[in-house]
Amino acid sequence: MSSTEKRPRKPKARKFYCIGLDFRFRTPPGWQMENLAVLNGGHRTLLAPLGARGFPQFPKPPRLLIDRALGRAPVDWELFHDYWIVSDRMKTVLETLDREGVAFVRCETRYQGGSAAPVYWLCDVLRLLDAVDEEKSRVKIKHYDSDYKVYDLMGGASLVFKEEVVGSAHIFRLRFLHPRIICDQSVKDACKNAGLRGIRFVDASDC
Repeated sequence: MSSTEKRPRKPKARKFYCIGLDFRFRTPPGWQMENLAVLNGGHRTLLAPLGARGFPQFPKPPRLLIDRALGRAPVDWELFHDYWIVSDRMKTVLETLDREGVAFVRCETRYQGGSAAPVYWLCDVLRLLDAVDEEKSRVKIKHYDSDYKVYDLMGGASLVFKEEVVGSAHIFRLRFLHPRIICDQSVKDACKNAGLRGIRFVDASDC
């Protein structure tokens, strides 16, 4: 190989992030789900169907009341029980990047007093992937039996993912830690470009 010839560059590995809440926006919320008891059959917590992700068949649309006298309006990304409440523009970003990985249910949103309010959605990340390369990662694993284990990120972890498992996905949940949502650089960049608030990205290699 001559000095003028260049070796082909190795493709740069995708960066992944753990998605969480931006605590700069954790001031008291001024909103509530008015018909929560109807949605969850009288239970205290709204949960995904057992053993799956997505939404149960709600008897009525979720009804979100915003009362600014009590606190702030929802930002673009809010934790709500087992789901998220997201703005219309957050929904657009997620659907544009990874339509198959997310699901939404529109809320009937109003301000206290009855006037119409901005559109918000219940959101769920559907995709569950067994994508952590355990040999290359630093993560505590709790084994409960031969078929059941859970990742423990308390105290810190460094997660490396198998590209062949992630494939074209941009957002997913960990198969052995369902609450943990992971995304790639394209989601982080799209949220920044759209000026979305309330969402925080932590490098998965140091989470």
